[in-house]
Amino acid sequence: MTASYVIIGDGIAGSSAAETLREEAPEADITVITDEGEALYNRILIKEFAKGKLPEAPISIHDESWYDDRDIDLRLNTLVTGIDTGAHTVGTHEGETIEYDKLLVATGGTPTQLPVENSDADGISHFWTFQDARKIKAGMEAADNAVVVGAGLLGIDLAAICGAQDVSGKYLMRGNAWWRYALSEEGAEIMHDAMRERGVEPVFESGVDRFEVDDDGHVTAAIDPNGDRYEADFVGIAIGLNFNTEILEDTDIKLDNGIVVDEYMQSSVEDVYAAGDLTQFHDLILGERAQNGSWGSAKEQGTVAARNMVNPESEEFRWVSSYSITHFDFPFLSFGHPTLGDDSVERKFSDTEWRRVALKDGKIVGGVLIGNLAAQSAYKQLMREQVYVGDQKEVLMQEDFSVDDLAAPTEQ
Repeated sequence: MTASYVIIGDGIAGSSAAETLREEAPEADITVITDEGEALYNRILIKEFAKGKLPEAPISIHDESWYDDRDIDLRLNTLVTGIDTGAHTVGTHEGETIEYDKLLVATGGTPTQLPVENSDADGISHFWTFQDARKIKAGMEAADNAVVVGAGLLGIDLAAICGAQDVSGKYLMRGNAWWRYALSEEGAEIMHDAMRERGVEPVFESGVDRFEVDDDGHVTAAIDPNGDRYEADFVGIAIGLNFNTEILEDTDIKLDNGIVVDEYMQSSVEDVYAAGDLTQFHDLILGERAQNGSWGSAKEQGTVAARNMVNPESEEFRWVSSYSITHFDFPFLSFGHPTLGDDSVERKFSDTEWRRVALKDGKIVGGVLIGNLAAQSAYKQLMREQVYVGDQKEVLMQEDFSVDDLAAPTEQ
């Protein structure tokens, strides 16, 4: 009997799963369902499109013929309305019922809305999809003043888009530094200076109390909790994701700010797997549950999930993720879980070179490198191999650090 696989979501997690399933199960029926109107595109490059640096053509990765060539049934503009895990069926908004032997949920998330007055006004955008990028590009090109909210990896993309489009911007941050859970003030100041050089001013201990709008309902200003007013005819918000798990709420699938999966990407319900941003996965390196929204992690999760859907418990997910920023005159890279751990070590080498490594129980669990990325391979190797380095923290901060610089590991 021919096996049937259904994938909900056509981001990199769902698409890599579909590709792997076709390789592992040449005769299987494979259906990919997405509520978006276009096939897989590169979420990493949409920020370059919004900056005006790239045309649309390189952003799209797969067109519909890619799926046809692999005999994969792609359903665009299709909303899943329910899942019956007992009957092994998926229902759609068109009233169709699709049967599956194995199901992969890769639905990702939806940008979190600011719970303040006028947050749905014209001129206020969130940054997640290709359609968002098109809207942001058009809004920035017509703007004189912008406000960015959200001091994380997506927020800094919005700030960089302001700079690239020559729009004067205010970057409102709740704390005293950009991405303050991963960077100290010393490291973050390198990023602050880079923003200022591009006409974007960080505003600390700030946020948004409400937005002002004109008679046409278009945003005109952001008012922060301190009462300060910042003129804006464009606002970009990136304060996190709400994971798209609504369709699972009437099932027995375990949820905890996402879908809880094991090291094989299987959920708590047999024959249902998950991959991508919304997974709370068992991180074999960290030794606890974790979540990761990087492109590489989502791609690998989709691949691993697909292999286990065909051959259960055949491959564990074991991955050191990384995320790079290329907006400035120096490189920036984070890896692993830089906001976690119980200890850390950092060092500033110059005005544009800094690094920090996060540790847990004396082992590397993540880090951030600014200006010089040469040590990343060594750090990732030590993280994958779970080498104890708690007694050699200063060695880790040598400018040209390599694994060979470490003394022989001690028993722990």
